[in-house]
Amino acid sequence: MANHASAIKRQKQSVKRNARNRAARTRVKNVVKAVRAAIKNNDKAAAQEQLRLASSALSRIAGKGVIHKKNASRKVSRLAKAVNAMA
Repeated sequence: MANHASAIKRQKQSVKRNARNRAARTRVKNVVKAVRAAIKNNDKAAAQEQLRLASSALSRIAGKGVIHKKNASRKVSRLAKAVNAMA
């Protein structure tokens, strides 16, 4: 256990930040799953709407440094490619 006041504070901040980042990553996983589900159901309108939401969520967490910007960009690109490939 940390003994110095600064180390105790850093530990508290770390726990708080870890929880916030985990929640953000989970949220993104869920919106990506929603896009994939809409693609699987062959619902183009829903897929485009879910893609818009997923793109927004991904860029938001990339901007905060939860995931790397290029990782977010790659995910958006692959989802957009899948939505555009729908008949």
